[in-house]
Amino acid sequence: MNTDTPESSRKALIDALLLKLPGVSARKISGLDAYFVSDKMFACISGGGIGLRLPAATATELQFSRGDVVPFQPGGMASTREWVQIDRADAAEYEKDLELFQTSLEFVKGARTR
Repeated sequence: MNTDTPESSRKALIDALLLKLPGVSARKISGLDAYFVSDKMFACISGGGIGLRLPAATATELQFSRGDVVPFQPGGMASTREWVQIDRADAAEYEKDLELFQTSLEFVKGARTR
């Protein structure tokens, strides 16, 4: 009997992609599955997508150039200029966004804490 729910297999696919990146760890924060580097969150699963922190100019450009990128608003929270959400119906498709995940990871690693 297969007990995998679509959500758990989706998370497993995303884990497999992100946890292979150097220095990445995962934990829950405010009920969301989040991914960290240098103890700073760079991505998290929210609804049907993954929220991703990127330089503001990159985030803005993605929202205008891709139909699957929207403002990141987990639980209806206000979005910020540095966070976007990539929505993909098939979690395996996030492999195509690996370069963006790496950009986010490097951006967050180099960001100053406020």
